[in-house]
Amino acid sequence: MKSRNDGSLPVYLQIVELIVRDLAAGRLVDGEKLAPERKLAAELNVAVGTLRKALTELETRGLLERRQGSGNYVRAIADPASVYTMFRLELIEGGGLPTARTLSVDLLEKPDSLPNFGASAKAHRIRRRRYVGKQFAALEEIWLDAAYAETLTITDLSESLYLHYRTRLGLWITRAEDRIGLGHAPDWAPDDFGLASGAPVPEVQRVSFDRDGEKAEFSYTWFDPAVVRYVARLK
Repeated sequence: MKSRNDGSLPVYLQIVELIVRDLAAGRLVDGEKLAPERKLAAELNVAVGTLRKALTELETRGLLERRQGSGNYVRAIADPASVYTMFRLELIEGGGLPTARTLSVDLLEKPDSLPNFGASAKAHRIRRRRYVGKQFAALEEIWLDAAYAETLTITDLSESLYLHYRTRLGLWITRAEDRIGLGHAPDWAPDDFGLASGAPVPEVQRVSFDRDGEKAEFSYTWFDPAVVRYVARLK
């Protein structure tokens, strides 16, 4: 796990998100003791200081209990305040840190094939590769209504679009509706995607809503079922 300057989360937050997702997936259980700090830092390929910053953040969120002379123990809570709360893809074995690489951003007239959303006749089309646990897992095509941003470029975007929306656009995505079915890999699918262009592939269609209840965004996600699965946990 290395520091990057391409809009990804700081390394210490990547560690936090990894542990949050492992808790959600059951790969870590409530009360489980983490490895000693130096050993865990070596396993994650980070400095001990970076790991300690992550552990402090976990403790602040109520996800970690530090016992003097004993070690660090994880705690499962109802709302872990994850950056990726709405990201539903996990590795087959569970968990996995999500990352993304934006391929293109274009301001276009909304095609007739999209459902009605937003106030503008135009939308920013964002195409991305999604990785989970460093494995190429999915392709995304996201259409953000142009009323929320006059311009949007690849360099503007971060790993978590919803975090970027909040911090840069003042747009809070508060809920989303997903519909899962069988689609086809898009014609822009790269050669290293697990499924060829036009091949049958699980498809997630999502409508996202802002805090006023307005439809702000529509997206497609095509994912490789040999790498990840779609998981929605009910509480």
